[in-house]
Amino acid sequence: MDQPFADRFWESDDGLKLHYRDYSGDPEHVPVVCMHGLTRNARDFAELAAHLAGNRRVIVPEMRGRGNSDYAKGSESYAPPRYVQDVEILLKQLDISRFIAIGTSLGGLMTMLLALAGPERIVGAVLNDIGPVVEPEGIEGIRSYVGQGGSFPTWIHAAKALEEVHAHAHPGFGLEDWLAMAKRVMVIGQGGRISFDYDMAIADPFRAADSNAVPPDGWPAFEALAGTPLLLVRGAHSNILSPETVAQMQSRHSGMEVVTIADTGHAPLLTEPEAVAAIDRLLEPLA
Repeated sequence: MDQPFADRFWESDDGLKLHYRDYSGDPEHVPVVCMHGLTRNARDFAELAAHLAGNRRVIVPEMRGRGNSDYAKGSESYAPPRYVQDVEILLKQLDISRFIAIGTSLGGLMTMLLALAGPERIVGAVLNDIGPVVEPEGIEGIRSYVGQGGSFPTWIHAAKALEEVHAHAHPGFGLEDWLAMAKRVMVIGQGGRISFDYDMAIADPFRAADSNAVPPDGWPAFEALAGTPLLLVRGAHSNILSPETVAQMQSRHSGMEVVTIADTGHAPLLTEPEAVAAIDRLLEPLA
């Protein structure tokens, strides 16, 4: 069966060849741009993008250091402002002046930063388990596993390794679910070993950051979405996005729909029926 997307590339302003998936859809509708999380890649949106592409073009960029995109020359460029700069270049190359943004975790932070730079171009947005305040517990959890590397002889071993680290986020997963997750986040490399599909150096900024430093104020970026139709998807057991932050977000964006995915932590897959239905509701009235 033919894949439902074309593999395409663009170039960053520091000379990296970056990859994106291009799902063709009705050009009369505003396109969707899906942005993945910290250690993830374009495969994270395979099911959702194929679903949405029935009506709209869907662009799924892979950030530098992930998937089929080049690794950065220096780990200092593994930072949200640089990822946003890369995506801005892609949007300009594709002549996309208005779009719907769907961002998981890091991708949601990027969505807010894109809104801060030009809110009028974002026709609608989905923030998946992320907000303007990121809980310290969640950051420490990410620090505990990001950039650890390792490789596995079989997909079963890879799936079991993921389960050991992330079982708290997906307590209802069975072996088939962990195998599917492993194939989202890992690839077969040299010698047939299976390893994570990202540059381990993306962890460097986490290790270098002062855990006691006052975090940047994310509220201005969130408030840039004030006039934008907005959906917030949250895992019921998320350690990244607290109920208190969700309540504050609702008070500052009264039209924001919130969908909570039961028995899930950070982050929902956006394949859950209630998440897909909510995304369809958001997109249906948008031109």
